[in-house]
Amino acid sequence: MVAHRRAGKTVACINDLLRAALTADKPDSRFAYLAPHFNQAKDVAWMYLRKFAGVVPGATFNEAELRCDLPNGSRIRLYGADNPDRLRGIYLDGVILDEYADMRPSIWGEVIRPLLADRQGWCVWIGTPKGRNSFCQLWEEADDRWFRLMLKASETGLLDKTELQDARRSMTIDQYEQEFECSFDAAVQGAYYGKEMKAADEQGRICGVPIDPTAQVHVAWDLGIGDATALVFCQQVGKEWHIVDFYEASGVGLDHYAKVLSDKGYNYGSQILPHDAAAKELGTGKSRVEVLASLGVRNVTVLKASKVEDGINAVRMTLPMCWFDKERCSQLVEHLRMYRSEFDEKRKVFKTTPLHDWHSHAADAFRYLCVGLEQSKPQQWKPLDYGAWDKGFV
Repeated sequence: MVAHRRAGKTVACINDLLRAALTADKPDSRFAYLAPHFNQAKDVAWMYLRKFAGVVPGATFNEAELRCDLPNGSRIRLYGADNPDRLRGIYLDGVILDEYADMRPSIWGEVIRPLLADRQGWCVWIGTPKGRNSFCQLWEEADDRWFRLMLKASETGLLDKTELQDARRSMTIDQYEQEFECSFDAAVQGAYYGKEMKAADEQGRICGVPIDPTAQVHVAWDLGIGDATALVFCQQVGKEWHIVDFYEASGVGLDHYAKVLSDKGYNYGSQILPHDAAAKELGTGKSRVEVLASLGVRNVTVLKASKVEDGINAVRMTLPMCWFDKERCSQLVEHLRMYRSEFDEKRKVFKTTPLHDWHSHAADAFRYLCVGLEQSKPQQWKPLDYGAWDKGFV
């Protein structure tokens, strides 16, 4: 369900959860509501759950866990998508994903979907658009087996016309179209590369991009510590930058990524790493560059430290020359579209710093690519001599 602001989607869905819980025909039924963050779930939905479930005789509430227990044994609990581990190990009969556009897309397939399997549970996605991301893809791929609803402010009559006119005057066109007219094509507010990615789409530069076996494939890395590591694969063909592949994972060691490079079997050029990759870890006494070298990853370029805003400008200058493979780089394209500045809730302005979320890793890797390939004299890392370890280099 795609609905404009103040359409009442959260109120409606909380009541749907309550009705489902009260009429459940399975013992000990479990239902959940997820917001992008736990605090959002408390601010947005807890009051409604307390209000509507409060009229049910015998209903009890746990404030700390944002949980409602009903007299028939059913339970409704609120969660935040920012802490998916709290959901692991449970089962669900039904779930609401509120503002799904602000959640990591993998939370559906990796976390939520398995929880519904044995109970044959249901899921409802609700929210307002945030560009052509996974929420938009879900909307477009839903077929006749699905229930779909789009509520535009110009059609529902739920908001006063005077209020809508005032909102139109005080907001940009993109803001108004996104928030009140449910437009997936409106530019994401605060997005660094929104215009450039829109132009790439309109100019047909997001398409099938063949890999030239004679051209080198340069790889830019964003090395995560405790979170995702992202790799962007690029070929320079004349003045064009062909972004031919993308890979991202988390919770695995550097040997995993070395194997990914080996399995892909490309004709590799430079391996571009951020400046801190040369720092030695206290536990091992080795840098991540040295570890990668011992795993057969060679021709490594360690970037000089630079300002993030300079890198963002480098990306903006490079994007008009980029062609993205539509299939292999679909995740990267979404990440670049959604990479945006952080919003200051108190001052109601966008900060000068990027928002650190699941889009950041891919965007950082792409930024390193643009900076690394444009540096005229990059700092070259010379790996230590490990003897016979260089056999089987990628």
